[in-house]
Amino acid sequence: VKTVKARSALAINRRKGRVGRLWQRGYYEHAIRAYEDIRSVARYMVANPLRAGLVRDVRDYSHWDCIWMDDRAGGSLVE
Repeated sequence: VKTVKARSALAINRRKGRVGRLWQRGYYEHAIRAYEDIRSVARYMVANPLRAGLVRDVRDYSHWDCIWMDDRAGGSLVE
């Protein structure tokens, strides 16, 4: 995780023309449980760049329209 955060921070800062810290110190890890609604988790994750101020609109995030955001994809790991 440290390497991913370091490399992505350098790339994002370079692209945005800024310097300094991008990521918080730690990270939160959560395993998806069989009973969880995958769409809810996906929507939460896709909204992270919006909450962090990296994009102005969730549609500006390149993965906002992933399959798990579509109601036709089903909603949980349990069929």
